[in-house]
Amino acid sequence: MSPDSAFLPVVNSLLGTDLYKFTMLQPMLHRMPANQAEYRFVCRNVPERPLSEIRDEVERQIEHLCSLRFTEDELSYLGGLRYIKSDFIDFLRIFQLQRRYITVSADGDLLSIVARGPQIHVMLFEIFVLAIVNEIHFRRLDAAGVLDEGRRRLREKIALLKAFGAQSAGRRHPFEFFDFGVRRRYSAAWQEEVVAIFAKEVPAFFKGTSNVYLARKYGLVPIGTMAHEYLQTFQAMGVQLKGFQKAALENWVQEYRGDLGVALTDVVGMDAFIADFDLYFAKLFDGLRHDSGDPVAWGEKALAHYERLKINAHTKRLVFSDGLDLPAALKLYDHFADRIQTGFGIGTNLTNDVGLRPLSIVMKLVSCNGQPVAKLSDSPGKTLCDDETFLAYLRQVFRVPGAS
Repeated sequence: MSPDSAFLPVVNSLLGTDLYKFTMLQPMLHRMPANQAEYRFVCRNVPERPLSEIRDEVERQIEHLCSLRFTEDELSYLGGLRYIKSDFIDFLRIFQLQRRYITVSADGDLLSIVARGPQIHVMLFEIFVLAIVNEIHFRRLDAAGVLDEGRRRLREKIALLKAFGAQSAGRRHPFEFFDFGVRRRYSAAWQEEVVAIFAKEVPAFFKGTSNVYLARKYGLVPIGTMAHEYLQTFQAMGVQLKGFQKAALENWVQEYRGDLGVALTDVVGMDAFIADFDLYFAKLFDGLRHDSGDPVAWGEKALAHYERLKINAHTKRLVFSDGLDLPAALKLYDHFADRIQTGFGIGTNLTNDVGLRPLSIVMKLVSCNGQPVAKLSDSPGKTLCDDETFLAYLRQVFRVPGAS
């Protein structure tokens, strides 16, 4: 396509993604570099205007994305994280997203985006694609007063936190929250403004961001460990399906040797996870992350499991990250603060709370090495898999009733 002086890139740095894309990519490079995978974009709600209308601009943005490379300064920052290995930095030094591995098309009002190819070369598309679709979508809506409304709501959040701080003295564990808002942000500029203001105004509570670019720029802790795709990959790795979670957790332990110790629990539901999370893993991992289902019930199950294993829950952490806003996070904190350490990853309600209706979009791993993979969510509507036979088999193996 011809150069266009009016073109405004959404992504300007390959660091501008969630930390867990790097922390998952490293063990995949080391242990399963030949994997072939397919990731598929899905919009779960009905946008104000059809997403098919932005296909051409999304393609232009992806072409720009595929021109980017990591700079030496960026690699130096990543290499300074103690859990990132030197050979992984060498891989990133020559890494470039490849346009031939991703297709964009329109299907009626729907936007279709599929990334298919070597997993270590396509998995980084996910967060960038979601950020691109979001920002291009919101650019075409009437933006009059949007940022003014966003700033008003941001001031309310700051006031809420400062008032809470005056009331929270004496709790066993502190309240800590993180920005998890890259994928569904209103814009990159707005996410940066939000992060900078939280870091300045409420540093006692705001403890980091999943956005590696912003963590580096503002001297914050980059936050993240694993996502569903990491565990789902092991459904297609030749291990018995019943043992895929244990295989995934064991590989993580061997890769990170005690770092990045928060495990995701909801690939086949909390009950099935707990059955695999034995004393060995419960001692090795620092805590658990919630991403679907009732968060209070989930937390109580986690506490009961630690009690059964005679593990002091005060040495562990529960991280909540499912559709939170600050009032919900504070309510959960109040419930658990005196029994276990907590953390709260908040996305859309930090970086896209500007008065417009957010998109509910995902780009999920749907197959690996020619086999379907799936998540049996604890929340209705979060399962993404086209193969009903595999879903039925997964439910049978893990004794998960019904459809989700």
